[in-house]
Amino acid sequence: MTPGRTTENAVLAGPLVLFLLAILGFPAALSLVYGFSDTSFETLTSPEFSGLKNFRDVAADPTFWQAAWFSLRFGAITAVLQCGLGLALAVYLAPLVRRHGWTVAILIIPMIVAPAMMGLMYRLVLHEFAGPVPHYMYAWFGWSPAFLGPANVFKTVIVAETLQWTPFAFLLFLAAYQSIPEDLREAAAVDGTRPWRLFWKIELPLMLPTVFVALFVRFIDGFRVFDNIYTLVGAGPGGSTTSMSIYIYETFLRRGEIGKAMAAAILLFLTAFALLAVAQRLMKGRAR
Repeated sequence: MTPGRTTENAVLAGPLVLFLLAILGFPAALSLVYGFSDTSFETLTSPEFSGLKNFRDVAADPTFWQAAWFSLRFGAITAVLQCGLGLALAVYLAPLVRRHGWTVAILIIPMIVAPAMMGLMYRLVLHEFAGPVPHYMYAWFGWSPAFLGPANVFKTVIVAETLQWTPFAFLLFLAAYQSIPEDLREAAAVDGTRPWRLFWKIELPLMLPTVFVALFVRFIDGFRVFDNIYTLVGAGPGGSTTSMSIYIYETFLRRGEIGKAMAAAILLFLTAFALLAVAQRLMKGRAR
């Protein structure tokens, strides 16, 4: 690349860099300051440097580790379920979508609804005393589980998250499946390859990069989940559905421990950054 072209690219990218620094740089720097300071709402404008005290407090807080364990399980389980269902739907419905493209608009409706609204909807539908699902289950079968109770709340939020975001994985896998050259399928059919063997030996290996990206994206999104769980059940019975984001929110706004909340947010960011770095290394290794 010539020096003139480099200077031109720098000039063109300058406004974007300045915009990102203004929008993201200041909040990030302020979060770092608060994370290493003894800060509350009373001392918000004059934080006192406290070193690693906030990080030690976070590490000694059992609620933080409970939230981290919940986020890890929730992110992993929902990512696997969403990608598994999305892959199955993409392969099974590909002929239908090829003939009637408008069906995709119907299939992605759950993804369009705001997560907070989806959580409120499930809360109304599954409420133990006022929800129609428990009412009719008890009327028809004489029994209804407490969907939002301690024994079932984790399964409930897993199902709610999976139902809403499976369409996202479906779209990714449908695009990857339709991008496979038809020549490969025709050649395999001429050789007498059965559909299942065609999928496992040809189609799925070609879709593996998309599968990996979808798993990673859905895991990160599940790990930092907040709005739909918070509107559905809040922190849950005994804090059983407290994710990392909910932990940070309640530490910041409900308890006023701003420095501790920022320290937890920094740890969450570093964890996400480390996962992204590992994912990029794995993808590069596979590309080689």
